[in-house]
Amino acid sequence: RYIRKKHYSANACLLPICCLYGAAVTTVEGVGSTETRVHPVQERLAKCHGSQCGFCSPGMVMSIYTLLRNYPEPTPEQMIAALAGNLCRCTGYRPILDACKTFCKVSSSDDRNTGLCPLVANSLPLLVFFLFKVSTSLFSIDEFQPLDPTQELIFPPELMRMAENQPKRTLFFHGERMTWISPVSLDELLDLKAAHPKAPLVVGNTGVGPEMKFRGVFHPVVIAPARIPDLNVVKYTEDGLTLGAACSLSVAKDVLTNAISEFPEEKTKVFCAVLKQLRTLGGEQIRNVASLGGNIISRKSTSDLNPVLAASNCVLSLASRGKKRRIPLSDIFAGVGNNTITPEEILVSVHIPHSRKGEYVCAFRQAPRRENALSITNAGMRVLFEEGTDIIKDLSIFYGGAASTTVCAKQTCSALTGRHWNEQTLDEACRLILKEIAVPGSASGEKVDYKKTLIISFFYRFFLEVLQSLKTTVNYFSMSAFDPYHYPGIPVEYGSVLQDFKTKMPQSIQIYQAKPDQSPQDPVGRPIMHQSGIKHATGEAVYIDDLPSVDGELFLAVVTSSRAHAKIVSIDTSEALKVPGVFDVISAHDVPATNEFYYSDDPEIVFVICVGQIVCAVVADSDVHAKQAAAKVKIEYEVLEPVILTIEEAIKHNSFFEPKRKLEQGNVDQAFETVDNIIEGEIHIGGQEHFYMETQSVLAVPKGEDKEMDVYVSTQHPAVIQEMVAASLGVPANRIMCHVKRVGGAFGGKLLKSGLLASVAAVAAKKTGRAVRFILSRGDDMLITGGRHPFIGKYKVGFMNDGRIRAVDVNYYINGGCTPDESVLVAAVSLLKMDNAYKIPNLRCWAYACKTNLPSNTAFRGFGFPQSALVTETWITEVADKTGLSPEKIREINMYKENEQTHFKQKLDPQNLIRCWNECMEKSAYYSRKKAANEFNKQNYWKKKGIAIVPLKFPFGLGTRYLSQASALVHIYTDGSVLLTHGGIEMGQGIHTKMIQVASRELNIPMSSIHFCETSTTTVPNACASAGSAGTDVNGMAVKDACQTLLKRLQPIINKNPKGTWNEWIKEAFEQSVSLSATGYFRGYNENMDWEKGEGQPFTYFLFGAACSEVEINCLTGDHKNLRTDIVMDIGCSINPAVDIGQIEGAFVQGIGLYTMEELKYSPEGVLYTRGPDQYKIPAVCDIPEQFSVSLLSSSQNPHAIYASKGIGEAGLFLGCSVFFALRDAVTSVRNERGLKTTFVLNSPLTAEQIRASCADDFTEMVTESWGGVCSSVSG
Repeated sequence: RYIRKKHYSANACLLPICCLYGAAVTTVEGVGSTETRVHPVQERLAKCHGSQCGFCSPGMVMSIYTLLRNYPEPTPEQMIAALAGNLCRCTGYRPILDACKTFCKVSSSDDRNTGLCPLVANSLPLLVFFLFKVSTSLFSIDEFQPLDPTQELIFPPELMRMAENQPKRTLFFHGERMTWISPVSLDELLDLKAAHPKAPLVVGNTGVGPEMKFRGVFHPVVIAPARIPDLNVVKYTEDGLTLGAACSLSVAKDVLTNAISEFPEEKTKVFCAVLKQLRTLGGEQIRNVASLGGNIISRKSTSDLNPVLAASNCVLSLASRGKKRRIPLSDIFAGVGNNTITPEEILVSVHIPHSRKGEYVCAFRQAPRRENALSITNAGMRVLFEEGTDIIKDLSIFYGGAASTTVCAKQTCSALTGRHWNEQTLDEACRLILKEIAVPGSASGEKVDYKKTLIISFFYRFFLEVLQSLKTTVNYFSMSAFDPYHYPGIPVEYGSVLQDFKTKMPQSIQIYQAKPDQSPQDPVGRPIMHQSGIKHATGEAVYIDDLPSVDGELFLAVVTSSRAHAKIVSIDTSEALKVPGVFDVISAHDVPATNEFYYSDDPEIVFVICVGQIVCAVVADSDVHAKQAAAKVKIEYEVLEPVILTIEEAIKHNSFFEPKRKLEQGNVDQAFETVDNIIEGEIHIGGQEHFYMETQSVLAVPKGEDKEMDVYVSTQHPAVIQEMVAASLGVPANRIMCHVKRVGGAFGGKLLKSGLLASVAAVAAKKTGRAVRFILSRGDDMLITGGRHPFIGKYKVGFMNDGRIRAVDVNYYINGGCTPDESVLVAAVSLLKMDNAYKIPNLRCWAYACKTNLPSNTAFRGFGFPQSALVTETWITEVADKTGLSPEKIREINMYKENEQTHFKQKLDPQNLIRCWNECMEKSAYYSRKKAANEFNKQNYWKKKGIAIVPLKFPFGLGTRYLSQASALVHIYTDGSVLLTHGGIEMGQGIHTKMIQVASRELNIPMSSIHFCETSTTTVPNACASAGSAGTDVNGMAVKDACQTLLKRLQPIINKNPKGTWNEWIKEAFEQSVSLSATGYFRGYNENMDWEKGEGQPFTYFLFGAACSEVEINCLTGDHKNLRTDIVMDIGCSINPAVDIGQIEGAFVQGIGLYTMEELKYSPEGVLYTRGPDQYKIPAVCDIPEQFSVSLLSSSQNPHAIYASKGIGEAGLFLGCSVFFALRDAVTSVRNERGLKTTFVLNSPLTAEQIRASCADDFTEMVTESWGGVCSSVSG
């Protein structure tokens, strides 16, 4: 806006268009494009390989661009903060941050090009650089155009003139159902509020927007007060600072930052505490629009600001027609006096006072993710002492997240006033707080015990902070009331807990083998930019919902079951059909042929077998109308029993999909009789949402003749879409043309599910004769589609005292959901890959796919291996605990060592496994860092470090030959240009880029001469799914085959004119009637598995790797920080190191999500609670390791795949468990120090809640017993 003259990033989904009056809006297309000029931000993001599927890239560009417009040379801290509100599911963020670093001011110790940090550099043997021609640069800074601030867009002059010359007037915008009013004076606002007392005030729309969108709340009138000067005031007074209620949180943050730098420290303690909360409240995009007043008035339990503002005696200025009053914010939450704000009252401003001498203020929060996540619990605390003493004069404690709104520990504060700030006070305070603050059981599954533990842990942290401050301001030790013997100040080892974890710009290094003798024209093995990288960054890359609208197009919204197991008695669509713009309601009766949704032979009765099952669908002239109508469909159910939701319930009801799978080798029962020790246990592993950035999307377009239909769909498997749509419509497959340009992330979630959804859209298109667009909202996508299988592993392990594991008996149970989908196959693969890197002489394992009333779970990157291998690593670690040996020793003792056979009798050469392990040990400097971590742990009581190293053996293969066949089609045109197509799908893994590299090498022409248009069933029929890491392997072979066919035909012409150019040869070939089009084919890998015999060759080759991760935990909150990760991977000869390293890092970070963060929560009725980014947290920039090194194993060959490469897409995900086991190591250190029994269970995801509960101390005991004193573990 002109008056602010500053650039703001914002979320388009939250920003009402009415509030943009007078604002200049720049979108990613306005920043730059391939038609005009690609902006340096867009160029660097693409060339640093910061986009994979590309769906999140425009958002990244806008966040970075906004920062650079405000600060052309930002600090790394500013850059990290700017990206805190952005999410990426593909890259793992490292390459995005590499692009960011090129704009930052850099210190001399940081190498801008490679990000090579001293610590990582020191751990690399110099020899490695000389022996193997190692390269550490994936891009060249010299290629980048400079950033020139003088060339940026100016603020539009007409908007300037409008702001300067036009008198401000009230704005009215009338919609179909609602009116938006934007007044310009306080009096006018008060009149409006009196006339419309129920109308919400909207500034940033961060409260009202989500309510309207997700909860169906409707407001006929909305008042937008953002243009009123009184509500935007920023005023310094003698006793503090007054901020207008409409000031954005970003403005508040900037004002407080300035105030802290200008005022003496004694006066700014409140400012510092508020600023601390503001730094992590939402992302920058939210803070730029959300208002201070909105945050207060909404009285949300999760508000991080209200507790600290209330505790700090902030005062609210309220106004209504003819009346003004000021009330302390604390009164609203502490139940004092006339504390309710009436419907016609407006919050005008907030006064934040200066702190006084002898006053201390602190704020705390704990959230599922450190940044851009709502708090689980937060707190604001203030204490004022009698001058020169440690006697409490005034105490204020407020908590958020404990109840439905902010609560005050009023009785506790009264009881402690007049007391000394000592251990007795602490002990009593904790007990009083627990008694006073009632934490109700929560339907959304938040654990009450964790919240209670946090409540008193926060007070303890406050106690320490104040004690530390008192030491410097009061001659504390001379006080007669204080007994130095019991508590001599803060012990040194407690000090570190006063420092919160901060997000720093990560340092990273990527090491791969360069090929100096390679022809400069040959692109294979080089870090080539993703072929769509620039288009991703400019927003020109087209996804399904970017396709232009088709004439007469309709929009589809689904109606889903709200019951987990029921019979549908009736469906009433009468109200839905009355909604304007509604065209029709589509149900099972409209399906011309095969209906994928029937679960009964009787077509009149439809049973629902999970919440989220599609019952019917509405088609309308707009997305909004379709959704409004879908909400009005009434379904009457007759509830059926049993409702089975969990694995335990499935076992109890014997509810399984057949067949169950079993593998056995050796004599397990006999081996158990001869071992020294036996352990038994079980581990629970939660599911995982795919969270691809582009939700499931379909556009079905009837062609109008011969029953033909074009289906544009975001899928990994066009052939199955074609097959399912054709079956639904009752037409031959040759009438259904399925097209896929690119997919905005998939990870296994766009196979069978996409086929079901495409069938719904196709049936609607067939019935209406119109094009139908069907784009799932994020909430519906998460509700309907299922994800990774939740898993329980029950194990019995027999081992010798020296650590040799002799016998394993294990049962795996996976939660398949309501239909088979891929569950039996996932269970089988989890058996085949369960050994990970270990030779187990006597083994028996069973896998059961449980049938439950949850949406059907499906394929997900790793396909059962990340779960079964975590079970294996868990018992490996438990064996270490029992033998007293270190986990890495147990791993080394039991690792495959020489040419051996797996448990299904397939040959294995583990040479590269050993190499990866040893190299990772060396590069990570494991032993010296383990020693340093132990030293740190001795010196720190409330913070601990943990380190773990985990090996990886990932078998590659799809189990059957026909699943890995592939075709390609290559056309050469007479101008010499080449059009290439194949059956693989581009979903971020760079397959088209690699295929162009393959064709470029084979035809010996530049990549720029080769174009890839789309994957389509019209060009390549019967293509197998792009899944199982196999896309490049199989399609690469087909492309190579087609190119070699063409070259064979051209060879006589080339031989005749060896000095001719490519274009001359092609022209001559055409004139000689030589065909310039060829198909290529690859029959697939010869893989098989005989489950009766328990043996076979289900895999073609193995990938190997190892990862070492180091973490630091906060024992008071359970929070943790990923300090460093070193990965070594054997991926053969990489076709494109930039793409492959990106795949390893992206998979690893997705693994961090699986094992430590991402938690799906269901109601007892089977309703998914975690239905969007608000409740379901995937890793963000703050979660990646501060130091991140990836090395590709040198001199590795793979005779089975194209150019000796290996399929890399899935393997790296499991390495995320190195963080899980590093956390376990840290927790073990805590428990050993506290004398707790060594056997303890950690389930996945290992969230802060579990870490806190495992770091048992007197606080956790107080919570479980609700009595007891705070003794040794608190006071030292």
